[in-house]
Amino acid sequence: MKPFVPQLVYIEPKALDYPLGRELKEKFEGMGIEIRETTSHNQVRGIPGENENQVYRNAKSTLVVGIRKTLKFETSKPSAEYAIPLATGCMGHCHYCYLQTTMGDKPYIRTYVNLEDIFDAASKYIKEREGEITRFEAACTSDIVGLDHLTHSLKKTIEFIGQTDLGRLRFVTKYHHVDHLLDAKHNGNSRFRFSLNSNYVIKNFEPGTSSFDKRIEAAGKVAKANYPLGFILAPLYRHENWEEGYLELFEKLEATLPNYATKDLTFELIQHRFTKTAKNTIIKRYPKSKLEMNEEERKYKWGKYGRGKYVYKNEESDELRNTIEGYIEKFFPSAKIEYYT
Repeated sequence: MKPFVPQLVYIEPKALDYPLGRELKEKFEGMGIEIRETTSHNQVRGIPGENENQVYRNAKSTLVVGIRKTLKFETSKPSAEYAIPLATGCMGHCHYCYLQTTMGDKPYIRTYVNLEDIFDAASKYIKEREGEITRFEAACTSDIVGLDHLTHSLKKTIEFIGQTDLGRLRFVTKYHHVDHLLDAKHNGNSRFRFSLNSNYVIKNFEPGTSSFDKRIEAAGKVAKANYPLGFILAPLYRHENWEEGYLELFEKLEATLPNYATKDLTFELIQHRFTKTAKNTIIKRYPKSKLEMNEEERKYKWGKYGRGKYVYKNEESDELRNTIEGYIEKFFPSAKIEYYT
């Protein structure tokens, strides 16, 4: 698949006070993309579409170039201490994605051009925790790699964190467009993670993202560029012949990754879950989806804010976990499993 190109661009006037804002405006004008003005990246109106679903789909191919005014970083447990806000929104159409509900009525993609302000804020957070490692997650609310061939914000952030002693960067992607990041001066301070799954899950539930084979191939390139590497397997999903599907994934990974890259691998394991709100949104937006969301076949798990989600029942969850952890132990015995949830 080709790298993401927006069909429509909105720019906040103050974004043009920053070099990246001016650079992006010039780039999109040169590409012949329609550019509109918006007073704020939170107040984008007039996205075309004859009904709600059309507006949603068009919004997912709309890019808003703005300024990140809030420089108080959100926490990002268990992945990192803080989320570093480079972008919001995603061009992918993963049926199960939590951004379906958290992004609400603003599914368009936002990129923030005041990088120096963001880096200054990150430096203060590192200083506050002097003597300790401070980890920043760059992909909490976006697929930052899927956008970065246009902005190079992530590349600049990798190099900024690469110059620090105690800062670390983490990000995850479903895209294979990594070539421009391979020569970044990361100094081992950025962990490059890929969101992987069985071929069945990627084909059926992750439209608009890179294929199974392309992601694994990209992981091999990243390993050869000496980035610390990680994988998020999410959502772990019990489809027909799921054991064979995940076995194929591990066999291909083992065949692709150079030996030296397997000494410091991390895995994050997340079983499929959904909320009632998410289920209703998914059914509305992707009415033909085969995603299994039968509440009677699931266990209700309460969250820390009094809101719950449906996960696999204990026996099914344990079988899923034991199978995947068994594959990791077999193929990558030196890897660290950071969590299963």
